[in-house]
Amino acid sequence: MTTYAFTRAATIFATGFLLLNAALLVLIDHVAWAIVCGVAAVLVVLGWFRYRRVLRELANARREMKREVESLRELLHTQHHN
Repeated sequence: MTTYAFTRAATIFATGFLLLNAALLVLIDHVAWAIVCGVAAVLVVLGWFRYRRVLRELANARREMKREVESLRELLHTQHHN
């Protein structure tokens, strides 16, 4: 299982659990707690999107660093042979 699939599954599970709690809390007239669960569900989804964005940025930075290292290796290699 990939990291993406795992984090997506965990996010779906957490969101579903929180929304189910919110619905059940509304049924027993605990609206304030239901709102808390609803807000928490939204925060879980927003956190997952932020997490995915940060991972993409890290992957891009890693690729850029790899290109720079390869460029430096090539420069050192050509300097060494001259």
